Amino acid sequence: MAKRDYYEILEVSRDETAEGIKKSYRRLAVKYHPDKNPGDKQAEEKFKELGEAYEALSDPQKKAAYDQYGHAAFDPRQRARTGGTGGGFHDPFDIFREVFGGAGGGSIFENLFGGGQDPSAPARGDDLRYDLQITLEEAALGCEKEISVTKMDQCDSCRGSGAEAGSKLKTCGTCGGRGQVLTSRGIFSIAQTCPHCKGQGRILEKPCRTCHGDGKRQNSSKIKLRIPAGVEAGSRLRSSGNGEAGFRGGPAGDLYVFLQVKEHEIFSREGDDLQCEVPVSFVQATLGSEIEVPTLQGRATIRIPAGTQPGTVLRLKGRGVKNLQGYGQGDLHVRVQVEVPTQLNSDQRQKLQEFAALCDGKEAPLAQGFFEKAKKFFT
Repeated sequence: MAKRDYYEILEVSRDETAEGIKKSYRRLAVKYHPDKNPGDKQAEEKFKELGEAYEALSDPQKKAAYDQYGHAAFDPRQRARTGGTGGGFHDPFDIFREVFGGAGGGSIFENLFGGGQDPSAPARGDDLRYDLQITLEEAALGCEKEISVTKMDQCDSCRGSGAEAGSKLKTCGTCGGRGQVLTSRGIFSIAQTCPHCKGQGRILEKPCRTCHGDGKRQNSSKIKLRIPAGVEAGSRLRSSGNGEAGFRGGPAGDLYVFLQVKEHEIFSREGDDLQCEVPVSFVQATLGSEIEVPTLQGRATIRIPAGTQPGTVLRLKGRGVKNLQGYGQGDLHVRVQVEVPTQLNSDQRQKLQEFAALCDGKEAPLAQGFFEKAKKFFT
């Protein structure tokens, strides 16, 4: 079977720089490394193929020979004729260690994935999420809330260290402080989390009797929140330091409160403005009047002009929602619903009929205009 082109294997062009070739090899070597693909024979072959290609193209002399003679430059049968530098290829793991700076005695991936870091060092705690439902009034005007959160807080006895007073951490005897143990599988070494120290590399001489070495205890906390005026559904508030306790006395995470706003029975919201529908009688809309309407701040009086049509929107300035950034306040838009009487007594009916006779259709310009346009549909 013919060998693949080394440039194709490394996914680079023939004029790629040495740094570019190395960068591409690093990326592909991590992808196909046997530690990341246990039992995958195809990935193992690709890893070996990458090592062979990189050894050829990373050496200037070998690269020049390959560019001139191709694979024949490294074929012992062709060396006498081509003058190639020849010589077999080394173990691809040697190439991998050279590129990633690995040293012997440990997992090949230790240097690549931060094997030098201390996994038992203090670390920040996890962030938490809390969903809180509030009313439209609370969202629009702002409020204070107290919520109860059950979470892992720092152990009071050991102050998060996980150790009894006077005790300290010692190196794990199982993994020698690496946090990993190696299992040999043929020519490969597979790194696994140490079962004794759980990957931390160090263990406690005397674990805290209260938290059993965790440094944390479950606790229910009351947390006060200030909801600023103008928040909307989906807004997120951060309560600093009220998340999970940190590891080994590290700082606590944060609590993120996501707000949901209940649907209001009267008002709907669009940005900083509010809308509501207010019914008025046929007489009020015809003759005009003043009516009281509800607002989030209490009642307000609004004037209904004579001849107001159904669906007319009237505005009450500054009676909407406070802007979250402090840029003033929205408006309240009142949509007028004209209520037509459904039951008339004889006197009311007579008066309306007299009114209709006096109008003779002249009081309805919209109807006149509509039927003028619609004449052709009636012929």
